[in-house]
Amino acid sequence: MKRESARRTSKTTKLGYNERHAKSGITAPLPSIETFPNQYKGYEITIEIPEYTAICPKTNLPDFGTVTIHYMPNKACLELKSLKMYIHAYRDLGIFYENAVNRILHDVVASCRPVWATVTGGFTARGGLSSKIEAKYP
Repeated sequence: MKRESARRTSKTTKLGYNERHAKSGITAPLPSIETFPNQYKGYEITIEIPEYTAICPKTNLPDFGTVTIHYMPNKACLELKSLKMYIHAYRDLGIFYENAVNRILHDVVASCRPVWATVTGGFTARGGLSSKIEAKYP
């Protein structure tokens, strides 16, 4: 019984993933995403970023994908050059897909305070599996 309980509460999986891997990249410093004042209400913006790259924190292999940001601006819009620099900063960052998509959403919301936002990551296949991750605000 004790061994079974210890196995369930272990912070390392059979494949060697641990809490350090899981939290990798979540609080890493990244460039800020700048904004500019929005002049209109009630419209949507979709930004597609087909060159997303990052590093798997467990294997150190590169991850590739397309990140799509879809939002309704409120008082500010995302400035694209700073967004590009922000996304390029992921290139050398060890972070899981799920964390990257949620972190991007968090940082977009913190920057421009949209009415609503969705960030979707479509990640290229590795080993016959591809992933699509979606995070929404609110």
